Amino acid sequence: MNRAHPDLDSLAFLVGTWKGTGSGRYPTIEPFEYVEEAVFTPGPGKPFILYRQRTRRAGDGEPLHSESGYIRPGGTEGAELVIAQPTGIVEVHTGDLCGSRVRFRSRDVRLSPTAVEVSRVERCISVDGHTMLYRLWMAAVGQPFQVHLEAELTRV
Repeated sequence: MNRAHPDLDSLAFLVGTWKGTGSGRYPTIEPFEYVEEAVFTPGPGKPFILYRQRTRRAGDGEPLHSESGYIRPGGTEGAELVIAQPTGIVEVHTGDLCGSRVRFRSRDVRLSPTAVEVSRVERCISVDGHTMLYRLWMAAVGQPFQVHLEAELTRV
């Protein structure tokens, strides 16, 4: 039997497969709508959650973005998130937990030589029953810190 590590109890609200829709905006791009699938899977007997996410453009299904990483318990009422993106961006976050809500703030953002400049990212995820809401803020390509993505997903 595959049981989640007991240190993951405070993050159990994230576990599952989530699907839904969202919207994106940023001063350097045209606003867009997307469909998303996010999967949070506890490591077998280990204190981490594997995270993977994919988005496609609403309407034509064109692939837009994907990322994967790990969420780990991070001390008293906290969590850590590490994400890698195929665009050459790696994010390291610490997060504050409050019930079924976590807000991750980037401690470090690293870029491959050809990646687009991103200097700061925050992610807020909240779950109410089978509904997940999230918002992502970022500072990138010379633009100030601001909302970039918002979505509502349902556990399937």
